[in-house]
Formats: sequence, C-alpha cells, structure tokens
Amino acid sequence: MSQTLRIPTLFIIIMCGWVFQSQAQIIGPVPSPKESIAQNSVSNMAALGDTLWIGPALNRTINNSTNWFYPEGATEIVNGNGRVFSLALAPDTVIAGLGYNADTPDGSVQAGLGFHISVNGGNSWNYIENPNEAEDDTSFVYGGTTYQKLPITTQEQSPPFDIAQRGSTIFSANWALGLVRSQNFGQSWQRIILPPQQVDSLVPEQEYEFNSNEGNRYDPRYDQNLLGFSVFIDNRDRVWVGTAGGLNISENALTAPADSIRWRHIQFNSSENSLPANWIITIKQHPSTGDIWLTNWPSGISDEEQFGIARTSDSGQTFDHYLSGKRINDIGFKDGTIYAVGDNGFFKSTDNGNSWNQIPQIKSANTFIKESAQYYSLASTTDRLWVGTSDGLASTADGGQSWQITRVDFPLDGQNRYQKDAPSVETYAYPNPFSPRRHDIVRIKYEVPETGKVQIRLFDFGMNLVRELDGGDFSEGTYEAVWDGRDAQGNQVANGPIFYQIDTASGTIRGKILVVD
Repeated sequence: MSQTLRIPTLFIIIMCGWVFQSQAQIIGPVPSPKESIAQNSVSNMAALGDTLWIGPALNRTINNSTNWFYPEGATEIVNGNGRVFSLALAPDTVIAGLGYNADTPDGSVQAGLGFHISVNGGNSWNYIENPNEAEDDTSFVYGGTTYQKLPITTQEQSPPFDIAQRGSTIFSANWALGLVRSQNFGQSWQRIILPPQQVDSLVPEQEYEFNSNEGNRYDPRYDQNLLGFSVFIDNRDRVWVGTAGGLNISENALTAPADSIRWRHIQFNSSENSLPANWIITIKQHPSTGDIWLTNWPSGISDEEQFGIARTSDSGQTFDHYLSGKRINDIGFKDGTIYAVGDNGFFKSTDNGNSWNQIPQIKSANTFIKESAQYYSLASTTDRLWVGTSDGLASTADGGQSWQITRVDFPLDGQNRYQKDAPSVETYAYPNPFSPRRHDIVRIKYEVPETGKVQIRLFDFGMNLVRELDGGDFSEGTYEAVWDGRDAQGNQVANGPIFYQIDTASGTIRGKILVVD
C-alpha cells in the first residue's frame, strides 16, 4: 500500500474496613500467586462455560482458579512480540488473533501477525500467518463482473481486531485488509468484498462503482466501509460486520461463494432510529432476547454522530440509542443485566436498557481498581462477570455486591512465572519509576512476618518526612501500601528519589521510589 492508513488508538484491611480519605493507605493481605496474569491491562476477553481467556498474553482460568494458565506452546506470544487482539471460543477450541506494534517511518502502527489456534483447550497451538495478499492479486470477481482492487500486502495496518467462528469457518476483521474468511479452519483465506460506502446493499445481480483515486477500484484508503473492525455470527447464522463506515449484515456470508455474498449496508443518518455513529466497535447478541447490541464511535462524517451504544430488535431496520456521549468499548450480559464498559466508566442496566446506573470505583476486600482506570472488556463465565481494565481484572459472582481483583504479581520470594530467576526481596514498589500524572498511584509491596503495629514513612532526598502511613495493628501476611505522590499537605512531590521505611514488629524494611513526572 502506498498511502498509510492510520488506525486510531484505542489491562482487607484487617481492621474495620476501607477508609478512602486519600490515596495513601495500607491494604491487604493481598494474594501472591506465582501463576498470575501477565499484564494488568486486560484488553479483551472471551468466556465459555466456566473458562475465561484474556488478552493480551493469552492467559486462562477455569472455575476462577488463582493459578492462571500460561500458553507454553503459543510461540508468537511466548517467544515473539505477538499479543492477543481478539479471541473466539468453541468447545476445546481457542482462536486468538495476534498483532503487534510495528515501527514505520510514520511512527508506531498496529500490525497483524496472524493467529494461534488450539483444538485441545490450549494444550498445544498451531500458528497461522496473517492472511496478506500477493502483489499481483489486483482483481476480484463479484457477480460475474471483474473489478480491480488494491492488494494489501503488508502486516502493517491490518491487525485482527475481531474474530467470529462457526464450525470450520472463521471470519476476521482486519482493518485495512477488511473482512477475510477461511472455510477450512484457517488453512487458507479469502478477502470478502463489502459494499462501497455510498450504497445500501451489495448483491451479485448489480454492478458497482468503488471509491478510489484510480478509477473503479476496491481501495480501503478511500472508503471507510472497507475498513474492518468487528464481526459477529448471530444465532440465525447471519454475519454482522462493523466497519468505520457502518454496519453490514449478510444472510449467506457463512456458506455462499465469495462472489455471491449478499450484504445490507446500514450507516448513520440524522433520523431518530438510525445508527448513532458509523464506526462499529463491538457487536454482541443478548442471550435471552436475541437483540443485537452495538458500540458506536463517531467516524467523522457528521458533527451529529455520537458516542454510545445501540440496540436493534428488528434485524437492523431501526436502532434504539443508549448512553449517548459515552465512549463505550464493550458490552456484556449476565443474569438478565446488561453491562457496558468504556473510557467514561462502567455501566449497567437491569431493565433491558431503559435506565442505566454507573457502577462506582470497584473495590474488593483487600484492594481496588484506581479511579482513573479505563474499562476495556467484559465476559461472563457460568458463575461470574469479568471486567477487564487498565488496572487489573475484576470479577463478581453477586452482581457487583462484592469483587475479586487480579493483577500481575511478583511474589516477594521470587519465582514468578514470567521471571523465574527473580530474586527474593523484602519489598518493592510498582510502577517504578513512578509518574503521578501518568500512573496516579504507586503500590509498595511488603511482608508482615508477625502480628503487630505497622508504620510506613516516606522521605525525600534530604530525608525530610514527606508522608506517614500509620496503619495500626496488622496480622501476618503480604500487604501493599498505596501512595499518590503527594505530601501530607496534598502537594505533589518534586521529581527525584523518595525513600520509604516500613517498621513492623519484626524489624525495619527500606526501599526507594523514583518520582519522574
């Protein structure tokens, strides 16, 4: 491709309970599993029964086990630079769409790497390369007419943002590459033609003018509806494809030859029951009602487009709008409740979307998701709702009355799954270096060997007292102290080293945080 397509950027207090007077307190005991998740930012998830898989590192838990599965045979993740962009599950089958950040003269861009596929629940993996096209693949036939196309020959700008699978057929939405389909479980792929932006259908009985700077050519640089972002197969075997140019629905894309697939194309207009915006990020189906729910972002074609979500109960003829103005990343369903997560927070509706409540900051018995966290993904296992955030993975088995929070964990005694030669330490702080504006809080991990009083003090380079955390009496266990980078008067501290001292009944522990803002 000669012109760059930019992809917009999208992881107990032992005493009486929580006291959130400021972002400086002692929390715990906190778990210290050696088999934890790989990253705190949980960008995508998929669930089937009691099994949950998460990206970007392809971790898995069954029945909420705290010992997370590590994909030893997924070589592009374990040994390479691949990360999970999308997931699709079936019994014993896992399909992971892989991408990475590629350095180009125009800066870092997201790129497609391919797919890892397992048919035995993750015990072994096959790797399939990204379905790029050959340079001489410059034409296609649709409805008996031959058209020209721009071949997508490179990985850059074509990550697999979404996957849908039914039997041996796999669809993948790959941005610049658009929609691709394999009918032999990933062994070979074919690009599926979508309608040009200006039409409301694509049928083999008609001929079409595609948008390009070189005549009638299929070219995603000049047509937003050719840029694939989401794909879904509903319970009637219809294929729904979300692009930067609207929503496309096909009754026969699952089985028809590529030159005979029929599409309806729906896009934003100013009417009350249209899509709220053209860019379709996520497509989900309500398990009880069968309604299709979509997340919508403005594509730039009109100032009237709005962030939000939409629901259609009539196969895309009309759409109801919800959470207008909220940038929503994912939608989920659990026990009759509809959930939505996004940059603006975490929302739920118990009356099929008629009213919505924002869920406040997620807190568990022994830790919390920081208030500034972004919410990325949702999934439901048999007994739990799972929420992926930029600050860890949260889950609830009682509709949000109580929460469990999972994060990357490096035990103080070393031997973490991701750093087997990690040394034993008395304490560490993370992230370190710490930027108050970027990270909001830093966590200081330490051990209380025996029950007794715990006091934590922070000093600047001149050993002047900056902040003191007097936690009272604590039982033995592993704890975290949380600090927001401010002194006792609420002022942000200057850049430089901050030394901390933890006094316990068993002695004194010391460490250092480098503040860089």
